[in-house]
Amino acid sequence: MTPLSALFEKTRSENRAALIGYLPAGFPSKQECIDAISAMVEGGVDAIEIGFPYSDPVMDGPIIQAAAELSLSQGTGAKEVFSTLEAVASTGTPAVVMTYWNPIERYGAQNFARDIAKAGGSGVITPDLTVEEATPWREAVQKEEINSIFVVAPSTKDERLAKVTAECSGFIYAASLMGVTGTRTSDSTSARDLVGRVRQVSQTPVAVGLGVSTRDQAHEVAQYADGVIVGSAFIRLLQESQSMGEGLIRVRELAKSLAEGVRR
Repeated sequence: MTPLSALFEKTRSENRAALIGYLPAGFPSKQECIDAISAMVEGGVDAIEIGFPYSDPVMDGPIIQAAAELSLSQGTGAKEVFSTLEAVASTGTPAVVMTYWNPIERYGAQNFARDIAKAGGSGVITPDLTVEEATPWREAVQKEEINSIFVVAPSTKDERLAKVTAECSGFIYAASLMGVTGTRTSDSTSARDLVGRVRQVSQTPVAVGLGVSTRDQAHEVAQYADGVIVGSAFIRLLQESQSMGEGLIRVRELAKSLAEGVRR
């Protein structure tokens, strides 16, 4: 069992959702990324999703794109992603990497899975990998005993939903809205409907991402999902802060507020 799977068993026993924070590796810098993640965990985030910065992020909104571009301009690559993962996992916090398929393919599926496991990571989220093309990845994650997490959306048909969720472990990533990532002003009923449909075909935990930025939104999603994923809201605070010190304080405060939301 990975630390991520153990976390969901723990939160289910506590009758609450897990809070998952996202940040691209190398943003704002390699060390500041680790500092910001530490602030998230200190505030109450249960698990961390580390983004692998990519030059063509089809699923990411402008906030995450800008963060990824800054990270890439500073030379962030696989080495930095794995070192960040190791730094987070070494604290006992469950951690996964979210990456598009191209970096995995270039690195080698077996090598990538091996280095995730070596760094202490629980698994990988692959938003643009289809289950039909996932054979090499499926074999790699099974060998390394890490979680393979696919993304489902409101547009996913029921038949396909069963096929995709059957390939997931750790949790199923449910995109709450069609489109790209970014903070929203309100929750979407499509997220609740999607989670309900997933529960009809799978008992794997379901985490909802794309848009949560406030305590009330976190509370709302936590009423029907096993996990609440927050990324853009944390990144925006770091982007808007006048100093890293201010940014860390604001990140910690937001994490605390969101943690109260999922536990309320």
